[in-house]
Amino acid sequence: MSEQNPLDLPEGDPFGPHNLPYGVFSPAGSATDPAPGSAPGSAAADGRRVGVRLGSYVLDAGAAGAALGSPYVSLLAQPTLGPLLAAGRRTWSDVRRALTAWVTVPAHRDVVRPLLHPLSDVTLHLPFEVADYVDFYASEHHASNLGRMFRPDAPTPLTPNWKHLPIGYHGRSGTVVVSGTDVVRPTGQRKAPADTAPVFGPSTKLDIEAEVGFVVGAPSTLGTPVPLTDFREHVFGLCLLNDWSARDLQAWEYVPLGPFLGKSFATSVSAWITPLEALDAARVAPPARTEALLPYLDDSAESVADEPGGYDLRITVSLNGHVISEPPFSTVYWTAAQQLTHMTVNGASLRTGDLYGSGTVSGPSPDQFGSLIELTWNGRDPLELPDGKRTFLEDGDVVTMTAWAPGPGGSRVGLGEVTGRIAATRG
Repeated sequence: MSEQNPLDLPEGDPFGPHNLPYGVFSPAGSATDPAPGSAPGSAAADGRRVGVRLGSYVLDAGAAGAALGSPYVSLLAQPTLGPLLAAGRRTWSDVRRALTAWVTVPAHRDVVRPLLHPLSDVTLHLPFEVADYVDFYASEHHASNLGRMFRPDAPTPLTPNWKHLPIGYHGRSGTVVVSGTDVVRPTGQRKAPADTAPVFGPSTKLDIEAEVGFVVGAPSTLGTPVPLTDFREHVFGLCLLNDWSARDLQAWEYVPLGPFLGKSFATSVSAWITPLEALDAARVAPPARTEALLPYLDDSAESVADEPGGYDLRITVSLNGHVISEPPFSTVYWTAAQQLTHMTVNGASLRTGDLYGSGTVSGPSPDQFGSLIELTWNGRDPLELPDGKRTFLEDGDVVTMTAWAPGPGGSRVGLGEVTGRIAATRG
């Protein structure tokens, strides 16, 4: 029997030519065969290169560009996505059009096929250098759940500002890690309400947050806000994101300045960045607004009417292989465009490689909650799993998030998974 051509994908493959997410990979044996002229210990030294996922293979995009005489080879023959991200929207579209032709036009098959590597044989890396990292709090269901949990006597579960602006915090870009990286249980101060003084030690309430991350490509000018209409001029694509959270550390430290050590120890992202163009069929209107928005955030205006800000992404969260939640991203109140605009309205500039998270994605029903603090109601109602009960994460637990979105012609667009295993505290 002849070997199947990796360009001949099974019908319905969510990583077909309609998708083509970008990543950075090292082929098998790269550590012993570094790129010519590379410095020891550099990204190029371990053979890193831009790849595009096709089914269960990854295409060496730089090698394909060189073999086919592409004018974009200088952007693709790189150990990071940074140069491509910085090139801007017109180039992103041109490169995507070229890649689609490379993997679909019959005349290219003999050139492209040897440049496809089985995913099982490669090492995947963080695909871009993270510049700044911001995380939002954009799901009304999530914010309402936490409000009911921690402010049960308040007249409304949402804070007074929540329906007027996207709430967020600045995180730590240096601890953003690629899927598959172990997450070491953080240590810090915690104080339960009944305790007379804080104690120090490993977190006992380690949690997950199912999120979507947006990756900025083209930068902006310091002092110049980015309007809603320019969202697609600056944002290259999106990925799944897990904003690991130490709830006990967070509860003690967050007054009055918000999250710090309870969040900054690790944030996991997928190895694959899905370009926004691949998700055009998944664009939907956001939930109805129940408060009038200030003009800079008003996405009901005619000028943005053809740019629906929501995305119909179907997320699945698994703990040790058992599905525990399926949060729908379409329910998120504040859109990625509104988040970007609010993030820059004070004149803050964007940099290539900026990453911002949606905040925990939760739907209206308990099986759609995107965090353990909601799923177990802060530990009151443990999850009953085949391998035992869970309130918060234990050492050795493995959390995996996957997702898909509607694609053209009834197809599905797969998002790269994000996985992390909890490792015991060090030291």
